Amino acid sequence: MADSPNCDLKSLSPLQLFERVTEQGEKVRALKAGKAPKDEIDAAVRMLLSLKLSYKSATGQDYQAGLPPRDLVLINNGTTKEDEDFVDPWTVQTSNAKGVDYDKLIVRFGSSKIGTDLINRIERAIGQKPHHFLRRGIFFSHRDMDQILDAYENKKSFYLYTGRGPSSQAMHVGHLIPFVFTKWLQEVFDVPLVIQLTDDEKYLWKDMTTEKAYEYAKENAKDIIACGFDINKTFIFSDLDYLGASTGFYKNVVKVQKHVTFNQVKGIFGFTDSDCIGKISFPAIQAAPSFSSSFPQIFNGKDNIQCLIPCAIDQDPYFRMTRDVAPRIGQPKPALLHSVFFPALQGAQTKMSASDPNSSIFLTDTPKQIKTKINKHAFSGGRDTIEEHRKYGGNCDVDVSFMYLTFFLEDDDRLEQLKEAYTSGELLTGELKKVLIETLQPLIAAHQERRKQVTDEMVKQFMTPRKLAFEF
Repeated sequence: MADSPNCDLKSLSPLQLFERVTEQGEKVRALKAGKAPKDEIDAAVRMLLSLKLSYKSATGQDYQAGLPPRDLVLINNGTTKEDEDFVDPWTVQTSNAKGVDYDKLIVRFGSSKIGTDLINRIERAIGQKPHHFLRRGIFFSHRDMDQILDAYENKKSFYLYTGRGPSSQAMHVGHLIPFVFTKWLQEVFDVPLVIQLTDDEKYLWKDMTTEKAYEYAKENAKDIIACGFDINKTFIFSDLDYLGASTGFYKNVVKVQKHVTFNQVKGIFGFTDSDCIGKISFPAIQAAPSFSSSFPQIFNGKDNIQCLIPCAIDQDPYFRMTRDVAPRIGQPKPALLHSVFFPALQGAQTKMSASDPNSSIFLTDTPKQIKTKINKHAFSGGRDTIEEHRKYGGNCDVDVSFMYLTFFLEDDDRLEQLKEAYTSGELLTGELKKVLIETLQPLIAAHQERRKQVTDEMVKQFMTPRKLAFEF
């Protein structure tokens, strides 16, 4: 006998309906696998069809396994509750001074939280202390990281893929986060890395020429190379360059394009009928590096090497789509590690913007500019007066200087001491800002020195399709 709905289906949210459809689909498969009586299977199938119809009625979209409904802001014609966060690949908004509620985002996106068990397993696999980005929850969510560790423990290869949208010549410190972490992953696991520069995306979304977008890509490549990547293990590519040079890459773009409908793309990314067709087709280009056959020169034409993608969680919609398509085109699903957003100096309500020089610490800033920006613009969790601060203490949850230190101060004990001192009122806001200034100034100066050593010829070598120091 079929289960009756626990409540009126019309009262369920799109995400709840999605979860109900997923659960019922799993039940149908289990019944069939267990060779249950035909009438029981038929009743379960009828319930599944009913749930799918309710889902389509509520969202305007057909149910797609692995693709939860897009944030309600788009499903509900651009409206959202005041206390809800808005996250997509281009915009991050929250009304909370603490930043986005990542626990809710995990539920909404359908990913898995990185817990102590997974961190301990990573430590056992690599034989060393995990990166402080993992220990502090900066990378907080994942998809199928367990499978990556299974492969690694069984001596099977995987590779890393991350990227950068080159919207300006200068990158800010927030842009370093995925590259710092990816470099660590590459070193501890000793695997190939591909880095996509989506200059085509910036041309489609921004008011710039293809020439300018490509110029930014090469300039950003210098900052990426300055992070210390090994040229023998890393391939950096511009979409405007590589898409026309690799038949393997373009074949995968076309395969993805064939298996994703216009309605799906609108539902996932919020595109409208007035968006140019380049935007609509772009997600397939960001999906293609997830498949090893897009890089025949590296993987010797093999199409079964799994990919691990470290990225900020706003990029997850691209890869939910990719993971849904992958089995249908005979490719393994990419795994993901998601990071939190790096806050703007003015507070964690938004991401930093390369177009606002005062929202960020840029990699081109001088020591004086760094000091001025932090002292003038860094949002404080301190009290209005010294007396009140000494009495009640500061709030590390909203203080941007402390947030930045969680990213860039590697000493766990020192960070905890600062937190206790600031929370108790012993440490004043100006003193906390001074610690951040003294942390960032040498870090950025060292990066600038490394970048000066990166020549145009080195960029060309990193961006030339070639075999890397791995055998496949």
